[in-house]
Amino acid sequence: MSAGAAVRLDGLRIAYGESLAAEVDLDIEAGQIVVLLGPSGCGKSTVLRAMAGLLPPLGGTVSVDGGAAAQHCSMVFQEDALLPWRTARRNVEFALKLRGVPRRDRRAGAQELLNLVGLDDFGDHLPGALSGGMRQRVQLARTLAAQPRVLLMDEPFGALDAQTRADMQRLLISVWQQRRTTVLFVTHDVDEALLLADRIVLLTPRPARIQRVIEIDCPRAPGARFEPEFARLRYEILAALGEPNEKDLQP
Repeated sequence: MSAGAAVRLDGLRIAYGESLAAEVDLDIEAGQIVVLLGPSGCGKSTVLRAMAGLLPPLGGTVSVDGGAAAQHCSMVFQEDALLPWRTARRNVEFALKLRGVPRRDRRAGAQELLNLVGLDDFGDHLPGALSGGMRQRVQLARTLAAQPRVLLMDEPFGALDAQTRADMQRLLISVWQQRRTTVLFVTHDVDEALLLADRIVLLTPRPARIQRVIEIDCPRAPGARFEPEFARLRYEILAALGEPNEKDLQP
């Protein structure tokens, strides 16, 4: 298990050809869940991909505890990207293999991670035999197998139905409480951001720049959305992103 790490984005600039996609300065404390929130297409995912080493920056740096970032970051995508010919357990074992875990220890290690994400009895199932939520649980287990110090999550629950999405939010909170990995989570869903975050970073439309950082002090529980403070923060965030409606003040 890896403890969370402090992250620094220092003058990070990312471009696609002639078009500037993002320009961000941000410090993230070790063990926090920080949510990047903004409209679709604003550049949230671009920032994550640069942190993971999937996009070369035009300028600036990303560091984890003062060192190179990419080797300490692992990413969970919206699409699960599991190997369809490998069972759930063997998908997780593959990540352990890449980390250099001896073969004799991989099965037990993979099963431990599947237990962590609530898939105790599904290790022998192929991805095609699992629901969307279950596949995302396997992807989370596989990502954790890499022992990242920073977990990058790119709208991982966006394609799930409402109930499964709520289940996955609760699962993420449970895993985070046990491991305290630093999490950078991308979403455009305000309620999801409020339920998960220690801090919400509001981004402008593309190019993504930080408009505002909001400290969150709401309980991480489904019932929190019915609290007055939750409604107040929702309205405040929607006001910063655009024009809220009066109904946005209601739970």
